[in-house]
This record gives sequence, C-alpha cells and structure tokens, in this order.
Amino acid sequence: MRVIGPDQGAAPAGGTAVTIGAYDGVHLGHRYLLSELCSRAAAEGLSTAVVTFDRHPATVVRPESAPLLLTDLEQKLELLADCGIDTTLVVPFDRERADETAEGFVDEILVGVLGARLVVVGEDFHFGHGRKGTVALLRELGTVHGFGVEGVQLSGTDGEAVSSTRIRQLVAAGDVAQAAVLLGRAHEVRGPVVRGDGRGRSELGFPTANVAVPPDVALPGIGIYAGTYTRPDGGAHRAAISVGRRPTFYDDAGDRPPLLEAYLLDFDGDLYGEEARVGFMERLRGEERFERVEDLVAQMHRDVAAVRGLPGPGPGGTA
Repeated sequence: MRVIGPDQGAAPAGGTAVTIGAYDGVHLGHRYLLSELCSRAAAEGLSTAVVTFDRHPATVVRPESAPLLLTDLEQKLELLADCGIDTTLVVPFDRERADETAEGFVDEILVGVLGARLVVVGEDFHFGHGRKGTVALLRELGTVHGFGVEGVQLSGTDGEAVSSTRIRQLVAAGDVAQAAVLLGRAHEVRGPVVRGDGRGRSELGFPTANVAVPPDVALPGIGIYAGTYTRPDGGAHRAAISVGRRPTFYDDAGDRPPLLEAYLLDFDGDLYGEEARVGFMERLRGEERFERVEDLVAQMHRDVAAVRGLPGPGPGGTA
C-alpha cells in the first residue's frame, strides 16, 4: 500500500474509488465498507484510496472530549494495508483543516489529489467545517465533478451498527472479548517496555514487562486479562496482563494512573526498551487488594494457570 500526503498525490489516469474517515480501530464495519469499496472499484477498473487523518479530528475540534484511540496511526495504516487498499492519503488535521468547507475538501482532496470517480462512505458520514458535509451533499458535488457516491450501513453480526464509539465503551468496561468480536481481532495497544518498581522478579517471582502506552490510546478497564505479547521480531507469547494501580503496595493507589504489566508465559529474557504489542483476549477478574503479598502471589499463580488453559500462541495452545 502506498502512503501519501496531500502534496504527494497525482490523480491516477483511470480515476480512483475513495472512502474517507478517521477509521479508528479498522473494525468489522470499516472492513465491510472497505470490501465494498474494493469490489466496486474492481468492477469499474478503478484503484482504491482511503483518506484519513494524522490524528483524530476531535483532538482539534473538541479536545476536551476527544475519544481515546483504538489504534494509533501506525497500526491503522497496517490494518488498512491488510484490507488490500492501494493508497492511503494521510491528511494533517489542524485548525485550518477543521475550518475548511466540505466543498473545499472535495475540490482539493477528492478531485484534485485523487481524481475520484466513486466515493463510498458510511450512510451517516459527515465532514467539513461544522460537519455540514453529508452523503447528500457529496452526491450533489459528485454530479458537478463526475463521481458517484454510495452510502453504506456499517452493521455487525447482531444487526446493530458497529462503531468505534461502541467498541471504546466495551474496552473501557473491560469487555475485551466482545470488543474483539466487533473489531475482528483482539484489541491491541503498543508502547516501549520501561523499568518499573523491580519487585516482579525479586519479590513476586513473576517478572513483568511494564509497557508505557501513550495516554491517548484506549486501555481496557482496571483488571486482570489473558492476552498476548508480540515482540518486534513477530514472536508472540501468551501473557497474563494487569491493567491496574497496585493497591496491595500503595495506599494511594486510587490516585495513581493505570499501569500495564504483562507476564509472558514460558519466557525468560530481557525486554527492556523494545516496542511491545499487547493484545487483550479475555478479562479474568478485577484488581484486588491483598493483605499479604503471599496471597497476591497465590492469586497470580491462578491467573497464569487460567491463561495457560486458553488457546493461544506457544506451548499448551494454538496460534
């Protein structure tokens, strides 16, 4: 997949089938829309393009209530490439872009850069300043500029619309299993492995990787999870994962930000400094405060046994 900016594109001679959106999560609804884009493009002999943004538009338009991200830009581009898209145009989103009219966006990006002949979007799609751009307006502009427009309903297996908002709610509630159903994959966060308090190996007997997840990325709700840890070389390990505040060790735990700690099953090695990818399969339990460290260790053994009993990469499970 080719990744370009607004000043790097040259409209393909045969024209392009285009979709536009934040595409946060690249969930099953998005994937359905992208499959429709690809099939209709193939029927008309067009290349495919996704127009997305370098940040979530809400971070500029309403930063006080901007949503946490299901995918950072790097992961989003990887997922779009997996969907067979030819080109992704990443538009820098700033205040000037937020103030741009829908008509200006169509002229500059869809027509000028991509030479759009077909635009496929969700049926409730809005764009441009004040969200005044709609599917109906796109159709009007299409008659002027020579492109067709299709509005698609993003439905899930239960008939409800699949949305990034709905998935964020599930992730925040710790229901990562249902979030995975709507995403079509496990919810994954990324970040470097940093040094923590150092008690995992010496005091608890469970050395953990402390993953520094960017604050704008959606972490699951506080709790203990079964999941996976993927290393930069692609090697995947089952993991018992804590997203918590460590109340057994800190009286002020409630005031501390959540920390992601992953214990890799059947692994012994140095992870410090590497970029980790942590996927969440299932919530095992809530976080608890134990009166004795021995009780915490006993519970951690039970958590690891529960993870080991689930399907997954590595010994005792299937990839």
